[in-house]
Amino acid sequence: MKICISAESTIDLPRELLDEFGIKTVPFTITLGEQNGLDGVTTPEEIFEYVDRTGVLPKTSAVNASQYQEYFSSLLKEYDEVIHFSLSADMSSACQNAMTVANELGHIHVIDSMSLSTGIALLAIYATKLVKEGLSVDEIVKKVSERIPYDQASFVLATVDYLYKGGRCSGLAKLGAMLFRIRPQIIVANGKMGPGKRYMGKQLECVVSYCKDTLEQFNNPDLEVGFVTHSGATSDMVEAAVKALKDRGFKRVLVTNAGATISSHCGPKCLGILYINDGGR
Repeated sequence: MKICISAESTIDLPRELLDEFGIKTVPFTITLGEQNGLDGVTTPEEIFEYVDRTGVLPKTSAVNASQYQEYFSSLLKEYDEVIHFSLSADMSSACQNAMTVANELGHIHVIDSMSLSTGIALLAIYATKLVKEGLSVDEIVKKVSERIPYDQASFVLATVDYLYKGGRCSGLAKLGAMLFRIRPQIIVANGKMGPGKRYMGKQLECVVSYCKDTLEQFNNPDLEVGFVTHSGATSDMVEAAVKALKDRGFKRVLVTNAGATISSHCGPKCLGILYINDGGR
């Protein structure tokens, strides 16, 4: 039986890693003014330039039912079963759209990752490992679902400007963050994004503190693979995060760039470390 592992473009993996792990993707849509583009084609740099120029956030559109119908149908021509990982249902309609089409087509198993970005990738990569081990679809879905509550996804923001433009931060909070150089941590929990600690000062110092605190708070990692995912962070910020994961004992640390959808919500120079916090299974 041929089993396909699938996700939306919000998995934030570059082509070489998608190919390595054999993961298929379907893109979100990005709208910059009058122009529509695809996540993975439209770049974060284009988004940041657009926001700087217009002061307006781009619009991001989830994969709709029609797009899923075409996408899943094409996969079923090659595979017997598809396990599809969706961006958290509390963040997007993509998951519900995928489930609706899956019920119509059959042989499609949609998993609400309750995460975003490479938090989704961690689950999908684990699923590809189970496929190679020869497990059945039901066994894979069960094992992956059991790890979802331990999927540690968090980030430290360089600016709250994008939160403010998106209506998730008051003008007073934005002013305070600018004056005191506050870099808030965002933690994904129960499928939702929420505030964590607040860091103050230079970005590099904040990244170092964020990595230390995160590894102490979520202190039972699966050391097989960890991600450093960022939206244009400086090289010293990335190197500090990679060092933190390697010093903790991670066997493989993958550095990826956040795609257009995720970047349009977090803004430039956001950085996160992501890993599954269940000690390995």
